[in-house]
Amino acid sequence: MSLSESELPRTEDEWRVRLSPEEFRVLREAGTEPPWTGEYVDTKTPGVYHCRACGAELFRSEDKFDSHCGWPSFDDAIPGAVKEIPDNTLGMRRTEIRCARCDSHLGHVFEGEGFTPKDTRHCVNSISVRLEPKQG
Repeated sequence: MSLSESELPRTEDEWRVRLSPEEFRVLREAGTEPPWTGEYVDTKTPGVYHCRACGAELFRSEDKFDSHCGWPSFDDAIPGAVKEIPDNTLGMRRTEIRCARCDSHLGHVFEGEGFTPKDTRHCVNSISVRLEPKQG
């Protein structure tokens, strides 16, 4: 499922060929899908969420929770899978999350909201990930 290092696109034009226009807008141009429209907002299926662009493992279903924000939320990422970047757009201070392997935009991470004991919410665009259901 994961692309090998040699298969990873090197230019935005190569990504544009590999991804749908909406995937490209979100993953490569840091767009956001409208709330409550993503396929994984209410999903409870056990499994692993992979980067839709490169296939890297990012989040486990046991870390997914209902935050009622309109996007899938996880209180943890797979160690080393996600990188955090300060984002001061839209007149506010946020932290963007990107795939550590291919640098594709996933969403934003928020802390201190009190949703879970880990007190962290990775707010992820459904179109940025693909669920691989657990076998058996």
